[in-house]
Amino acid sequence: MAHFNKPAAGSWTEHYPDLGTEPVDYSDSIDPGFYEDEREAIFKKTWLNVGRVERLPRKGSYFTKELSAAGTSLIIVRGNDDEIHAYHNVCRHRGNKLVWDDFPNEETSGFCKQFTCKYHAWRYSLEGELTFVQQEKEFFGLDRADYGLKDVRCEVWEGFIFINLDHDAEPLTTFLGPMIKGLEGYPFHEMTEVFSYRAEVGSNWKLFIDAFAEFYHAPILHMKQAVKDEADKLAGYGYEALHYELQPPHSMISSWGGMAPPKDLNMVKPIERILRSGLFGPWDRPDIEGLDPLPVGINPSGHRAWGVDEFEIWPNFSLLFWAPGWYLTYHYWPTAVDRHIFEANLYFVPAKTARERLAQELAGVTFKEYALQDANTLEATQTMIATRTVTDFPLNDQEILLRHLHKTAQKKVEEYRNGNC
Repeated sequence: MAHFNKPAAGSWTEHYPDLGTEPVDYSDSIDPGFYEDEREAIFKKTWLNVGRVERLPRKGSYFTKELSAAGTSLIIVRGNDDEIHAYHNVCRHRGNKLVWDDFPNEETSGFCKQFTCKYHAWRYSLEGELTFVQQEKEFFGLDRADYGLKDVRCEVWEGFIFINLDHDAEPLTTFLGPMIKGLEGYPFHEMTEVFSYRAEVGSNWKLFIDAFAEFYHAPILHMKQAVKDEADKLAGYGYEALHYELQPPHSMISSWGGMAPPKDLNMVKPIERILRSGLFGPWDRPDIEGLDPLPVGINPSGHRAWGVDEFEIWPNFSLLFWAPGWYLTYHYWPTAVDRHIFEANLYFVPAKTARERLAQELAGVTFKEYALQDANTLEATQTMIATRTVTDFPLNDQEILLRHLHKTAQKKVEEYRNGNC
């Protein structure tokens, strides 16, 4: 018997009949040819979130972003016009990488009034204009206006910076659609205390999204995150979500949990009781506007036991909202068919007391522990599916977002291969 209501179709998966219920082919996570086509069909043609506006606090603030899957490096900068711009990180003289520090393949950030190439000192304004050419008279009819930085489409939604390498792509708000626009009004701008993690993971990028897009595994894989009695109870209870929603290419899961504080303090470890924090974040909700009521898109079922919503913004950006009043982002940046860079950022309202700071620190290190448990498991998954001993896998109703993810990737690649992308 289901613990929570399911759609009239009998299951969330059957509520979306185009998904089917058959086993899903995971060859898309091990086939080098498929990965190369993903790079063209997805990462060179889709809006990608590259960070938040808080990383660019003043005119001249910049950071670089390495996009291995798209085969390029970008400069993201706040210009003198106070607008955020994106450029390919390449000098127009001989193609040297324009902005980098000691190692060309590492990302960097900082502040400048102009960009100067290390090779021959060509200079560019924050708006991408070529402003200086070393020994300009040695060139033949060179017009600076023809050699500005190559710009990239860049739009901002709710403080999130998105880029798209396809100049003909639809506007960002059209791409996000009504489900994501239903998150507008959340107090993102108030949550400027950030705890960040970054790791290279030996798995396909979609496998890590799989791990976070279902909580079916949580009572088992993360059993030691809870005290023994609570862990045993959760394993026996199993997992069901409150609500799922698909608005292709995006999707979301709404879940119970994250009560702050828990009904029974014996459910959690002593350090969590002392610091009033843990896996679901600090227990004490910040006193800011925008959390009560929440935007209409959060907790769509309106369930009183709601604890967290996870929105999967296609293709590689996850946005999670926690009931105690904080949010979390994940990014998955492919570097090969069997490797990717995983980034996680936890966002809190800045602490006003030492207790609040320690509560945030505990949430941060607790998150790191369960993320490591997932990452380690995924590398084991990658090595085994690569044997091709088994390629089709049965997915249950709590894995509907996984089914949707792989089917969406396969559809995008098929359209590209057929010349429809």
